Amino acid sequence: MSSVIEDRLRELGHEVPEVPAAVAAYVPALRDGDYVYTAGQLPFVNGALPETGKVGAGDGLVSPERAEELAQLCALNALAAARGVIGSLDKISQVVKVTAFIASDPSFTGQPAVANGASMFLGRVFGDLGIHVRSAVGVAVLPLDAPVEIEFVFKIEE
Repeated sequence: MSSVIEDRLRELGHEVPEVPAAVAAYVPALRDGDYVYTAGQLPFVNGALPETGKVGAGDGLVSPERAEELAQLCALNALAAARGVIGSLDKISQVVKVTAFIASDPSFTGQPAVANGASMFLGRVFGDLGIHVRSAVGVAVLPLDAPVEIEFVFKIEE
């Protein structure tokens, strides 16, 4: 069965990955009525983090530009998690909320630009249905020393 959203992802050069395994006692996504809530998604690629550490400018830090790419990976993993509970990404009628956590160097204040990696990606994938509310929060550390972790809420229509 063909999926409009998965076809659009392929046009953008992406495939929906396998759902990343949970790293603790939780599920990657859960449907409640007309909504799917994801757990915090890390930027896993084939089960591994491509980068670790804090985001900022300077030696030994993950660059803001790279962190933006990692945020996009979080969004792609969220789509995998959502598909795992709803079967088809075409059922997503709205991206509702994105909450981005960025492990930040104390002097870094560019969290919104990092979160744009996920937000802009969702806009390219879903068009107007990808417009959402969002929070971008700097934190001291994230699980597995990930630079970025993002939660998503999707509205679903059958």
